[in-house]
Amino acid sequence: MIGYVILVIIVVLAAFTAIRAKSLIRAALALGLGSAALAMLFFLMDAPYAGGFELSVGAGLISVLFIIAISLTQTLGERDREA
Repeated sequence: MIGYVILVIIVVLAAFTAIRAKSLIRAALALGLGSAALAMLFFLMDAPYAGGFELSVGAGLISVLFIIAISLTQTLGERDREA
């Protein structure tokens, strides 16, 4: 029971951090952490397929794509300022 409560608190805090973060990288990392905690909740509720999908797609793929997109746009923005 206490594991559920801790994971729900982590999900809510990660979502709040992602909304309030000044840095886009920190927001993407917070979303990844929240998604990983949500996947753990799915595993605890005996939904292994939903947990595995959330962990691989939500925490893994989407977070990595967000970080790559943020890094590329920052790099392009710096190039435009130099020109």
